[in-house]
Amino acid sequence: MNRLTGLVIAAVLMLNVCVASAATLVLGPGDVVRASVYGNPDLTIETRISDSGAMTFPLLGEVQVGGLTTQQAEQKIGGLLQKKGYLKLAQVNLLVTTFTSQQVSVLGQVNRPGRYPVDGPRKLLDMLALAGGVGPDGGDMVGLVRNRNGVATRETIDLVDIVHKGEVNRDHEVSGGDIIFVERAPRAYVMGEVQRPGPLRVERAMTVQQAIAAGGGLTPRGTQRGLRVTRRDASGVSRTSDAKLEDTVQADDVITVKESWF
Repeated sequence: MNRLTGLVIAAVLMLNVCVASAATLVLGPGDVVRASVYGNPDLTIETRISDSGAMTFPLLGEVQVGGLTTQQAEQKIGGLLQKKGYLKLAQVNLLVTTFTSQQVSVLGQVNRPGRYPVDGPRKLLDMLALAGGVGPDGGDMVGLVRNRNGVATRETIDLVDIVHKGEVNRDHEVSGGDIIFVERAPRAYVMGEVQRPGPLRVERAMTVQQAIAAGGGLTPRGTQRGLRVTRRDASGVSRTSDAKLEDTVQADDVITVKESWF
Protein backbone atom coordinates (compact mmCIF):
# COMPACT_ATOMS: atom_id res chain seq x y z
CA MET A 1 0.00 0.00 0.00
CA ASN A 2 3.02 2.28 0.37
CA ARG A 3 3.17 2.14 -3.43
CA LEU A 4 -0.29 3.61 -3.75
CA THR A 5 0.40 6.27 -1.12
CA GLY A 6 3.49 7.34 -2.99
CA LEU A 7 1.63 7.48 -6.29
CA VAL A 8 -1.10 9.66 -4.85
CA ILE A 9 1.31 12.07 -3.22
CA ALA A 10 3.49 12.20 -6.33
CA ALA A 11 0.46 12.98 -8.47
CA VAL A 12 -0.55 15.79 -6.15
CA LEU A 13 2.93 17.28 -6.31
CA MET A 14 2.71 17.33 -10.11
CA LEU A 15 -0.62 19.15 -10.14
CA ASN A 16 -0.70 22.88 -10.73
CA VAL A 17 -3.02 23.61 -7.82
CA CYS A 18 -4.87 26.86 -8.18
CA VAL A 19 -4.99 28.95 -5.03
CA ALA A 20 -8.27 30.79 -4.75
CA SER A 21 -8.34 34.48 -4.14
CA ALA A 22 -10.28 35.64 -1.13
CA ALA A 23 -13.02 36.84 -3.45
CA THR A 24 -14.02 33.25 -4.29
CA LEU A 25 -14.51 31.99 -0.73
CA VAL A 26 -18.09 31.47 0.40
CA LEU A 27 -18.66 32.54 3.99
CA GLY A 28 -20.56 30.46 6.51
CA PRO A 29 -21.15 29.87 10.23
CA GLY A 30 -18.00 29.47 12.29
CA ASP A 31 -15.71 31.32 9.91
CA VAL A 32 -13.56 34.02 11.52
CA VAL A 33 -13.06 37.12 9.39
CA ARG A 34 -10.94 40.22 9.76
CA ALA A 35 -12.63 43.29 8.29
CA SER A 36 -11.11 46.67 7.59
CA VAL A 37 -12.11 49.85 5.80
CA TYR A 38 -9.52 51.81 3.87
CA GLY A 39 -8.63 55.03 5.66
CA ASN A 40 -10.72 54.14 8.74
CA PRO A 41 -8.62 52.05 11.15
CA ASP A 42 -11.23 52.45 13.89
CA LEU A 43 -13.56 50.22 11.84
CA THR A 44 -11.13 47.29 11.80
CA ILE A 45 -12.56 44.21 13.52
CA GLU A 46 -12.04 40.47 13.76
CA THR A 47 -15.20 38.48 14.41
CA ARG A 48 -16.77 35.05 14.04
CA ILE A 49 -19.78 34.51 11.81
CA SER A 50 -22.72 33.30 13.88
CA ASP A 51 -24.82 30.20 13.32
CA SER A 52 -27.39 32.40 11.61
CA GLY A 53 -24.76 33.62 9.13
CA ALA A 54 -24.38 37.12 10.60
CA MET A 55 -21.24 39.05 11.52
CA THR A 56 -21.07 42.06 13.78
CA PHE A 57 -19.65 45.21 12.22
CA PRO A 58 -19.02 48.61 13.86
CA LEU A 59 -21.84 51.14 13.30
CA LEU A 60 -23.94 48.55 11.46
CA GLY A 61 -24.49 45.85 14.06
CA GLU A 62 -25.31 42.43 12.62
CA VAL A 63 -24.86 42.01 8.88
CA GLN A 64 -25.97 38.83 7.10
CA VAL A 65 -23.01 37.49 5.11
CA GLY A 66 -23.60 33.72 5.21
CA GLY A 67 -23.68 32.26 1.70
CA LEU A 68 -21.93 35.29 0.20
CA THR A 69 -18.43 35.29 -1.24
CA THR A 70 -15.98 37.57 0.52
CA GLN A 71 -16.20 39.97 -2.40
CA GLN A 72 -19.99 40.09 -2.15
CA ALA A 73 -19.77 40.63 1.62
CA GLU A 74 -17.30 43.48 1.09
CA GLN A 75 -19.68 45.16 -1.34
CA LYS A 76 -22.65 44.67 0.99
CA ILE A 77 -20.91 46.17 4.03
CA GLY A 78 -19.51 49.04 1.97
CA GLY A 79 -22.92 49.74 0.50
CA LEU A 80 -24.54 49.83 3.95
CA LEU A 81 -21.90 52.21 5.30
CA GLN A 82 -22.54 54.55 2.39
CA LYS A 83 -26.32 54.16 2.42
CA LYS A 84 -26.53 54.99 6.14
CA GLY A 85 -24.35 58.06 5.62
CA TYR A 86 -21.35 56.96 7.64
CA LEU A 87 -18.93 57.18 4.72
CA LYS A 88 -19.10 58.71 1.25
CA LEU A 89 -16.88 55.97 -0.16
CA ALA A 90 -16.33 52.75 1.77
CA GLN A 91 -13.61 50.45 0.48
CA VAL A 92 -14.03 47.31 2.60
CA ASN A 93 -11.61 44.40 2.78
CA LEU A 94 -12.46 41.00 4.30
CA LEU A 95 -9.86 38.38 5.12
CA VAL A 96 -10.89 34.92 6.33
CA THR A 97 -8.49 34.03 9.15
CA THR A 98 -10.21 30.78 10.19
CA PHE A 99 -12.18 28.90 7.58
CA THR A 100 -14.42 26.21 9.07
CA SER A 101 -17.78 26.37 7.30
CA GLN A 102 -16.63 24.66 4.10
CA GLN A 103 -15.08 21.33 5.03
CA VAL A 104 -14.64 17.99 3.34
CA SER A 105 -14.71 14.76 5.36
CA VAL A 106 -11.97 12.28 4.45
CA LEU A 107 -12.80 8.91 5.97
CA GLY A 108 -11.98 5.24 5.75
CA GLN A 109 -8.51 3.86 5.12
CA VAL A 110 -6.44 7.05 5.24
CA ASN A 111 -3.61 7.88 7.62
CA ARG A 112 -5.29 10.93 9.17
CA PRO A 113 -9.07 10.74 8.78
CA GLY A 114 -10.98 13.88 9.64
CA ARG A 115 -12.54 17.07 8.31
CA TYR A 116 -10.42 19.42 6.24
CA PRO A 117 -11.27 22.99 5.19
CA VAL A 118 -11.77 23.77 1.53
CA ASP A 119 -10.22 27.22 1.29
CA GLY A 120 -10.36 27.42 -2.50
CA PRO A 121 -10.51 25.10 -5.52
CA ARG A 122 -9.53 21.65 -4.30
CA LYS A 123 -9.35 18.27 -5.97
CA LEU A 124 -9.87 14.83 -4.50
CA LEU A 125 -6.14 14.03 -4.65
CA ASP A 126 -5.40 17.26 -2.77
CA MET A 127 -7.66 16.20 0.08
CA LEU A 128 -6.16 12.70 0.24
CA ALA A 129 -2.71 14.26 0.51
CA LEU A 130 -3.91 16.48 3.38
CA ALA A 131 -5.20 13.34 5.11
CA GLY A 132 -1.75 11.75 4.91
CA GLY A 133 -2.44 9.57 1.90
CA VAL A 134 -4.05 6.16 1.65
CA GLY A 135 -3.28 3.89 4.62
CA PRO A 136 -1.72 0.42 4.53
CA ASP A 137 -5.12 -1.30 4.37
CA GLY A 138 -6.59 1.08 1.81
CA GLY A 139 -7.73 -0.03 -1.61
CA ASP A 140 -7.46 1.51 -5.04
CA MET A 141 -11.11 2.59 -5.13
CA VAL A 142 -12.41 5.75 -3.47
CA GLY A 143 -16.01 6.77 -2.99
CA LEU A 144 -16.98 10.44 -3.38
CA VAL A 145 -20.35 11.52 -1.98
CA ARG A 146 -21.51 14.99 -3.03
CA ASN A 147 -24.60 17.01 -2.24
CA ARG A 148 -25.56 19.58 -4.83
CA ASN A 149 -28.83 21.51 -4.56
CA GLY A 150 -30.21 18.94 -2.14
CA VAL A 151 -29.40 15.98 -4.39
CA ALA A 152 -26.84 13.46 -3.09
CA THR A 153 -24.73 11.53 -5.59
CA ARG A 154 -21.99 8.94 -5.19
CA GLU A 155 -19.14 8.18 -7.56
CA THR A 156 -16.43 5.54 -7.38
CA ILE A 157 -13.00 6.70 -8.48
CA ASP A 158 -10.10 4.47 -9.45
CA LEU A 159 -7.03 6.23 -8.02
CA VAL A 160 -4.39 3.98 -9.51
CA ASP A 161 -5.95 4.19 -12.95
CA ILE A 162 -5.85 8.00 -12.84
CA VAL A 163 -2.21 8.10 -11.72
CA HIS A 164 -0.91 5.32 -13.96
CA LYS A 165 -2.45 6.88 -17.06
CA GLY A 166 -1.52 10.40 -16.01
CA GLU A 167 -5.11 11.54 -16.58
CA VAL A 168 -5.15 14.21 -13.89
CA ASN A 169 -8.03 15.87 -15.73
CA ARG A 170 -10.15 13.02 -14.36
CA ASP A 171 -9.46 14.19 -10.82
CA HIS A 172 -12.64 15.45 -9.17
CA GLU A 173 -13.12 18.91 -7.70
CA VAL A 174 -14.62 18.86 -4.21
CA SER A 175 -16.63 21.35 -2.19
CA GLY A 176 -17.69 21.83 1.41
CA GLY A 177 -19.92 19.04 2.67
CA ASP A 178 -18.46 16.40 0.36
CA ILE A 179 -17.38 13.03 1.78
CA ILE A 180 -14.38 11.08 0.55
CA PHE A 181 -14.28 7.46 1.67
CA VAL A 182 -11.31 5.20 0.96
CA GLU A 183 -12.45 1.60 0.78
CA ARG A 184 -10.60 -1.23 2.47
CA ALA A 185 -8.54 -3.26 0.01
CA PRO A 186 -10.25 -6.51 -1.04
CA ARG A 187 -9.07 -9.67 0.73
CA ALA A 188 -8.85 -13.32 -0.18
CA TYR A 189 -7.77 -16.25 1.99
CA VAL A 190 -5.30 -19.07 1.48
CA MET A 191 -5.54 -22.13 3.68
CA GLY A 192 -4.09 -25.60 3.86
CA GLU A 193 -0.50 -26.45 2.99
CA VAL A 194 1.01 -22.98 2.59
CA GLN A 195 3.70 -21.37 4.73
CA ARG A 196 1.52 -18.47 5.92
CA PRO A 197 -2.16 -19.38 5.75
CA GLY A 198 -4.63 -16.56 6.25
CA PRO A 199 -5.88 -13.38 4.58
CA LEU A 200 -4.00 -11.58 1.83
CA ARG A 201 -4.51 -8.44 -0.20
CA VAL A 202 -6.00 -9.06 -3.65
CA GLU A 203 -3.92 -7.20 -6.22
CA ARG A 204 -5.24 -6.47 -9.68
CA ALA A 205 -5.39 -9.53 -11.94
CA MET A 206 -3.85 -11.65 -9.18
CA THR A 207 -3.72 -15.33 -10.07
CA VAL A 208 -4.09 -18.34 -7.79
CA GLN A 209 -0.38 -18.99 -8.22
CA GLN A 210 0.44 -15.46 -7.07
CA ALA A 211 -1.89 -15.82 -4.10
CA ILE A 212 -0.09 -18.99 -3.02
CA ALA A 213 3.22 -17.15 -3.37
CA ALA A 214 1.86 -14.32 -1.21
CA GLY A 215 1.10 -16.97 1.39
CA GLY A 216 4.76 -17.94 1.48
CA GLY A 217 4.50 -20.75 -1.04
CA LEU A 218 3.80 -24.44 -0.49
CA THR A 219 4.90 -26.33 2.59
CA PRO A 220 7.05 -29.45 2.00
CA ARG A 221 3.82 -31.44 2.12
CA GLY A 222 1.84 -29.14 -0.18
CA THR A 223 0.91 -29.84 -3.79
CA GLN A 224 -0.35 -27.74 -6.65
CA ARG A 225 -2.62 -30.59 -7.72
CA GLY A 226 -6.23 -30.56 -6.62
CA LEU A 227 -6.43 -26.85 -5.77
CA ARG A 228 -9.88 -25.75 -4.69
CA VAL A 229 -11.50 -22.32 -4.46
CA THR A 230 -14.63 -21.43 -2.51
CA ARG A 231 -16.45 -18.39 -3.89
CA ARG A 232 -19.81 -16.72 -3.36
CA ASP A 233 -22.02 -16.55 -6.41
CA ALA A 234 -24.31 -13.66 -7.35
CA SER A 235 -26.97 -14.89 -4.91
CA GLY A 236 -24.48 -15.01 -2.01
CA VAL A 237 -24.24 -18.81 -1.89
CA SER A 238 -20.74 -20.23 -1.38
CA ARG A 239 -19.68 -22.77 -3.98
CA THR A 240 -16.46 -24.78 -4.10
CA SER A 241 -14.83 -25.79 -7.39
CA ASP A 242 -11.50 -26.86 -8.83
CA ALA A 243 -8.95 -24.09 -9.38
CA LYS A 244 -6.06 -23.67 -11.78
CA LEU A 245 -2.86 -21.77 -11.10
CA GLU A 246 -3.68 -19.23 -13.82
CA ASP A 247 -7.22 -18.53 -12.56
CA THR A 248 -7.88 -14.96 -11.41
CA VAL A 249 -8.52 -14.45 -7.71
CA GLN A 250 -11.60 -12.52 -6.64
CA ALA A 251 -12.38 -10.73 -3.40
CA ASP A 252 -13.32 -13.07 -0.52
CA ASP A 253 -12.14 -16.20 -2.33
CA VAL A 254 -10.92 -19.01 -0.11
CA ILE A 255 -8.16 -21.02 -1.79
CA THR A 256 -7.38 -24.44 -0.34
CA VAL A 257 -4.03 -26.13 -0.97
CA LYS A 258 -4.09 -29.86 -0.36
CA GLU A 259 -1.49 -32.14 1.15
CA SER A 260 0.44 -34.39 -1.17
CA TRP A 261 0.14 -38.09 -0.35
CA PHE A 262 3.31 -39.11 -2.17
